[in-house]
Amino acid sequence: MSDSRTFGRAFGDIKEGLRQRELWSHLGWQDIKQRYRRSVIGPFWITISQGVIALGLGLLYSQLFNMHIQTFLPYISAGFIVWAFISGCLTEGMETFIANEGLIKQIRAPLTVYALRTVWRQTLMFAHNLIVIVVVVGVFFGSLNDDYALSQSGMCTPDNICHPGLGWYTLSAIPAFLLLAFNGVWVTLLLGIISTRYRDIPQVINSLIQLLFYLTPIVWPIDQLKSGQRGGAASWAEPIIHLNPIYHFVQILRAPLIGQAVSIWSWVAVGGITVVGWLLALVAMRNYRARVSYWV
Repeated sequence: MSDSRTFGRAFGDIKEGLRQRELWSHLGWQDIKQRYRRSVIGPFWITISQGVIALGLGLLYSQLFNMHIQTFLPYISAGFIVWAFISGCLTEGMETFIANEGLIKQIRAPLTVYALRTVWRQTLMFAHNLIVIVVVVGVFFGSLNDDYALSQSGMCTPDNICHPGLGWYTLSAIPAFLLLAFNGVWVTLLLGIISTRYRDIPQVINSLIQLLFYLTPIVWPIDQLKSGQRGGAASWAEPIIHLNPIYHFVQILRAPLIGQAVSIWSWVAVGGITVVGWLLALVAMRNYRARVSYWV
């Protein structure tokens, strides 16, 4: 076995990448600055665009689904922003090594640096978008803690997701985001290596991402699939939605931000995916880490 194809080398790459925090954090910040260079308000355009989309779709879909805007707008706003982080890690993660071709060929740096650069860039964008959630939740704070308003929205009944309300429980969003970012690193490493070798993979995954967006309860509440609301016509789809891993990643972060309780099964699903995902990423790093520089 080649000395470069060992798990020790793979772990060493990750460890050294984490050590070079100044490099990947600087590169990620420069990516944001470069994207909005010479713009008057800079990266806050990210916040404005997300806010406008969330407001427009929130007003529209609240009427289509007969939902109370006071609870549905925070729901859709948080969902959109969490989805933006997840889809960003997926789409940009696939292009991580291809986009960094020049740096990979010019400097000797761990591959993990480029994965961390991508995830850090998405984290900065998430931080800007978080302003939207803070504003929306602040405006509708009373409604999100009003049991009557929640029960009337169709989002908190004995058979559905209940709301403990906003409070100390909301702080669980912090470990949820850290877990999300932790998964973003293995996704970037794994998809980055595969996409560098097989350039058709990004096209396939981009198509799947669009499908996943519509299959994930982001602009529509999963309670709409309950048999009591649809007469059983769509109840068959609910188990399929629960098999969608993106739903669980969205839920563990969105739920505490809007005062919802997170199902223990969502945490179990995310934990299982995290372990399996990192194992796959380590295998890919072990076998193909040294070949990436030749593939780009």
